Amino acid sequence: MTTSAEAKARIIFAGFLLALAAAAAAWWLFSTHSHVTYEIRSSEAVSGLIAGAPVEFHGVEVGKVGRVLLADPRTARVLLEVSRDAPVTSATVATVTGRGLAARGFTGYVYVSLEDKGAATGQPLAAQPGQPYPLIAVGPSELENIDTAVHQMNQNVQAVSALLQTTFDPATVTAMKDALASLDQVTRTLAANSARMDTILTNAERASAQVQPLLQASNVTVRTLQTQLLPRANAVLQGAEQAGARVEPLLLSGQDAVWSLQFQVLPQAQRALGKVDHFSTTLDDTVGRIRSNPSVLWRGSAAAAPGPGETP
Repeated sequence: MTTSAEAKARIIFAGFLLALAAAAAAWWLFSTHSHVTYEIRSSEAVSGLIAGAPVEFHGVEVGKVGRVLLADPRTARVLLEVSRDAPVTSATVATVTGRGLAARGFTGYVYVSLEDKGAATGQPLAAQPGQPYPLIAVGPSELENIDTAVHQMNQNVQAVSALLQTTFDPATVTAMKDALASLDQVTRTLAANSARMDTILTNAERASAQVQPLLQASNVTVRTLQTQLLPRANAVLQGAEQAGARVEPLLLSGQDAVWSLQFQVLPQAQRALGKVDHFSTTLDDTVGRIRSNPSVLWRGSAAAAPGPGETP
C-alpha cells in the first residue's frame, strides 16, 4: 500500500512536534536538576531588579533572578535560580547591588550578590516548614547609581541654597559691602603711604641693630649680678645675721640695766636731789640771815634781850 504525500507530511510534522516536546522536556529536566531555587525577602526597595538579572557569588555568575514579587506592601520576594554546585549555605548573605551609572538599561543594571559572611562554613540550606523554597539572609542594599547620586546632589544644592538665602540677608550683604569698602580704603591708604612704611621698617631695623649691643650689655650685667653681687650680698646678710645673734644678749643686758636704773638708781637719785634741794634752801635762808644780821656769826641765832621800852 502506497502512502500519499499528504500523509507523509503529516507524519513528518508529528515527528517534529514529538522531537520538540522531547527536547523541551529534556531541557526542563536538565534545568530543574542543574539549578536550585532560593528565595530572598527584603524590606528595602529593589528598584531596577528584574527577572533575568544575574546572580553572582563572590563576583562569579552562578545563576539568575527568576521572579520579583511583592509579598506585602513593605516586603519584596525575589526567587533566585542558582547553580546546584554554588556553595550556598546558612552563612550566605544576599545583597541587592547596583552596577553602572543607571538602575536599568544600557548604562547599568541591578543584580544580586551572594557572599559567605560567616566565620566558619555554614550548613546546607533547606526549605523550612511552610516555606516553598530555602530562604537566604539579606544584607543592606547597595543601589548607588547616577539617579540616586543626582537626586542626593539636588537635595544638597537645595539645602545649601536655603542656607545661603537665610545667611546672606540684605543686612548681611550691606555689612559685607561696607567691610569690603573699608578694606579697599585701607589698601589704598597703605599703598599711598608705602614710602613711609619703608622708612618705618628701615628705622625699626636700625633700632633692632642698636638694641642688640644693649641686650648683650644687659646679659653681662646680669651675669655680674649673679656671679659677684649676689654672693657678696649673701655674705653680708649672713654677717648681719651673725651680728644680730651677738647683739641679742647685749640687748637683754641693756634691758636689765634699764630696769635697774629705773627702779633702783633713779629713786635714790631723786631722794638725794630732794635732800640737796632742802640743803640749798636752808643754806639760802642762813645766808639771808647773815646778810641781814651779821652779828649772828658771833652771837648765834638766839633771840636778843628786849631793850628799854621793848616788850619781850
